Amino acid sequence: MLRQASIEKMATHEALDLLKEMRVFQHLNDAVSDVHFLVGTTARTGRKRRTTHSPRKIAVKIAQFPLDVNIGLLFGSEKWGLNNQELSLCDSVVTIPTSKFSSINLAQSVMILCYEVFTAKLGNELIQRPRPATFMEKEGMYEHLYHVFASIGLFDKQTPSYWMRNARRLFNGKTLTARDVKMVRGFLRQISWALRNAGD
Repeated sequence: MLRQASIEKMATHEALDLLKEMRVFQHLNDAVSDVHFLVGTTARTGRKRRTTHSPRKIAVKIAQFPLDVNIGLLFGSEKWGLNNQELSLCDSVVTIPTSKFSSINLAQSVMILCYEVFTAKLGNELIQRPRPATFMEKEGMYEHLYHVFASIGLFDKQTPSYWMRNARRLFNGKTLTARDVKMVRGFLRQISWALRNAGD
């Protein structure tokens, strides 16, 4: 891991203020806890992997959010990229189209995605939209969903990971608002209440 002094030597003068605000986290969940829309990146595609989008398509979607919405762009390591568990936490996944030699380095990936977001933001009118749910709000919903699934015996025939992976696939890619999450959890509370009072 690069030390702060080494990073500052490589940075441009204009970027020094950004480096002063940089924070380092030990765990991914902590780093993205206040993010409303998280975009992961991958070079690997396949039948069992999630649908991916181009940088331009995702940039247009990002540009539609108000400025007070926290956007997260998640990149993996140069060698391994992001694993399936990390990608499952993302709202959308991006693949940068390339030739058959699909690997481009990390710095190039960051530059391409940031450029697309920057150009998409130019001239975009700020439209008042409902606040998207944060990462932690969505994780709370998934945990609530897990407990309801367990209570109705859904895990008896298939593993929890199977159902939760499909639940994430259902909701990920859609921009859930804070209100959407509250509504889903309201449904789940009603289901739990009905199960507890089924014999009355």
